Amino acid sequence: MGDDVLTALLRPLWLIDTFHSVWEAGGTWGVKGHQDSCAIVHHMVRGGCVITFEDGSDPVDLREGDLAIFPHGTAHSFSAERGARTTPLSALVPNVSLGRSGLVRVGTAPYETRMLCASLRYSPLTDPGLYGGLPRIIVLRRPTLEGEPLLMSTLAALPSEIARTAPGARMVALRAFETVFVLALRVALERLTEELPALRALRHQGISKALMAIHGSYAEPWTLETLARKAGMSRSAFAQQFKELVGESPMRHLMARRLQEAKRLLSDTSVAQQEIAQRVGYRSQVGFHLAFRKEFDMTPGVYRSGRKVGRVGEPARETSKNFL
Repeated sequence: MGDDVLTALLRPLWLIDTFHSVWEAGGTWGVKGHQDSCAIVHHMVRGGCVITFEDGSDPVDLREGDLAIFPHGTAHSFSAERGARTTPLSALVPNVSLGRSGLVRVGTAPYETRMLCASLRYSPLTDPGLYGGLPRIIVLRRPTLEGEPLLMSTLAALPSEIARTAPGARMVALRAFETVFVLALRVALERLTEELPALRALRHQGISKALMAIHGSYAEPWTLETLARKAGMSRSAFAQQFKELVGESPMRHLMARRLQEAKRLLSDTSVAQQEIAQRVGYRSQVGFHLAFRKEFDMTPGVYRSGRKVGRVGEPARETSKNFL
């Protein structure tokens, strides 16, 4: 079951390039990152650091040998210690060129901390689907990694591999980091469900089936009854368990998935606007129009026009507790 969920998570994800770098740090140091449309990987080769987020949530300590994955490129800072003064990432790495590698030094010598970092870039046409349900950070501790020989060997080979300039080096580096990313997600789904609440819905035998149906077949005429049947649960038990794990009702989650897909189709001017309602599961243009306007405070036509001229931002809806 875990492998099926992992496949559903990653099927729509199209990684197209990477920027990777080796960081060396010493003394008292700190780096403030920014939100980015990519997946981020931090592997602590030597030493350690503290990860903090802008919302003031509890810091995360990374120790030697640990691997941290940021599926959504969530803005974070990393530093020698809690409360350390930080320097903006853009000041340290002003010119990020995809497909390139770099050495970045921060703080003062001796540089006793060493970290391998990578930004994995998605295609701009990527439709996140179930992937949006991953937590903002996944940490695999060294003892866990030591039980994963393929992941460990790939991590060990990365520093020398990314330094090569042989033919195909750029593609090999991308696929190597992609392998690390996929293997890390597999380990998280297998071992970290209880530690990461956002993964519980994806590992639940029934709820995961319903989620895969919603995200993979959103245009089908799903009802609460048919989704419960898909999950192999009673209607009441399914509704209660889904809301507890996902943070919203099944039908609300289905509507949000359909409207997210509608936004993607509206951004693609090769798709006729009058076709979109049916393609995302609405049986009437009026129902689609009303739902879209209520969700995003604008009509589908206004959204498409704004995207054409680059004026429309992404109106945020209140997200569930797990599906970000």
